[in-house]
Amino acid sequence: MMFRTRLLLIFTIAIVAAVGVVELLAQSITRRTFEREESQRAAALAQQFRKEFQRRGQEIVRAVNAIAASNDAADIAISSDPARYYDTASAMAASHGLDLLELISSDGTIVSSAEWPARFNYREDWITAPVDWKQRGAFLRREELEQGTVLALVAVGVASAGDRHLYITGGERLDREFLASMVLPAGMRAMLYRNLSNEFAPAELIDVNGPVADAAALRPLIEQARRGSRELTATAGTESIRAMPLPDDTGRVPGVLLIASSREQALQLESSLLWTGIVVAATGIVIGIALSWWATARVTRPVRRLAESAARVAKGDLSTTVDIPGGDEIARLAAAFNRMTGELTAQRERLVQAERVAAWRELARRLAHELKNPLFPLQITVENMQRARDRYPEQFDEVFREGTATLLAELAQLKQIIARFSDFARMPTPEMQPTDLNALAAETVRFFEPQLAQARVSAALKLDPALRAVPADPEQIRRALRNLVLNAIDAMGEGGTLTVRTVAIDRGARLEIADTGGGLTPEECERLFTPYYTTKTHGTGLGLAIVQSVISDHHGHVSVQSEKGKGSTFRIELYGTPSDR
Repeated sequence: MMFRTRLLLIFTIAIVAAVGVVELLAQSITRRTFEREESQRAAALAQQFRKEFQRRGQEIVRAVNAIAASNDAADIAISSDPARYYDTASAMAASHGLDLLELISSDGTIVSSAEWPARFNYREDWITAPVDWKQRGAFLRREELEQGTVLALVAVGVASAGDRHLYITGGERLDREFLASMVLPAGMRAMLYRNLSNEFAPAELIDVNGPVADAAALRPLIEQARRGSRELTATAGTESIRAMPLPDDTGRVPGVLLIASSREQALQLESSLLWTGIVVAATGIVIGIALSWWATARVTRPVRRLAESAARVAKGDLSTTVDIPGGDEIARLAAAFNRMTGELTAQRERLVQAERVAAWRELARRLAHELKNPLFPLQITVENMQRARDRYPEQFDEVFREGTATLLAELAQLKQIIARFSDFARMPTPEMQPTDLNALAAETVRFFEPQLAQARVSAALKLDPALRAVPADPEQIRRALRNLVLNAIDAMGEGGTLTVRTVAIDRGARLEIADTGGGLTPEECERLFTPYYTTKTHGTGLGLAIVQSVISDHHGHVSVQSEKGKGSTFRIELYGTPSDR
């Protein structure tokens, strides 16, 4: 990843992270604020319900006690014929504003019932329990009506006449009219679940409009409130719901009040904040990308110029300089780079001069060494011929024939030495054409079959059938291969195995010549391709230098891998184009 891309990515991540943190904080604060307000509103409504519930209970207690204190109640209590008061309860309930009213004798027999007249003479055994009904107050109770069971807020009063009593039970049903009497803020609603059966009954969950449509979704909250007898809060859809259990006088929970507060406003605000954050983030990213692109361009442009200049230096162009104005760190780095290239240029010139001098000295030493060997026999031969002519004229012809033969042989050797030096100095430019290295390798091995047989060397050809033709000069590659094969034969003085292998590599080909000779030391491997260096007792030291020159002109690579006593392997790698290397 480029430096500019990394900086751009860092800027973008920083902007997105900052906007994301602000967005999360804003949403969290908004959500907590709405939840706190909803909780306060629900608590206020619950408190209102408690007050309303208490007020209604007090009204019921007053109404029941008023009936109990009336003369009519006293008359019914002492009456020996309660049947004639069959319909009295209805008139009393209407006059005192009660939904439910029953008059019950001392033994628990119903004398009159306003809500269900047919229950006359039924028994209500619970009323005769030893309870101080005057202190009991209002309480929740399931009431059996002709239409079914209802949940009611009831109170019990007692009318006494001597040793006889009349119980008055009166109350109001908890239904949608009761919920309608509650004043609700906007966005809130009250629901009542009447726990009139052992199993959950969706129809018993009502609001001011009747049964609640989404009762099934509220079932878990209602059942948890029924079991735990404590207030709970949950979220259902777009509402926050607070459940308040309503226990009766036995500790059971015959009803649950649910106060729902709409969360639509909070959800809309959260959505608005989310989209605002997205828009801000997108705008920030665009601006950040533009700013970071501009900033990174100012930073990376001189760095890129330095990198390009360093690449040119790496390719050998030591005259490269880079001009970056200013006095910052990049400008100082550019100045140091320019000084470095200047010093490298000067050092290269000094090195070239030193190498040139060393090369001429080595050439002179080599020429002197190579020419001295044939010159000594030439001198001896000429001296012998002169001596024979002066001292033994009759033998001069025979000595002359032998001497001229020796002279011609040594002159031919001199000519061969001069030709080798001339060939190395005059390496032609390769003429590239598609070349089959498999064919060249097989041809080279066939060419040296007589020498291989004479040197007791067996040849092994391992040619890769997948090898493709590579651009090369066939004549020069053939010359390099022959030099390597000759070196391999010379290295196996006591016989061995010569292996010639070709291998297809990425974008090119590899050719290997391996021998089982005595091998080379690491120091010899390092100097092996140096001109005029040889490990043989006889030779110019130009064979491997010519190989390296040929392969270098082909933009390839030649190397050696060797270990003393284990033979050597020379590797040539050629590529499709110079850029493939």
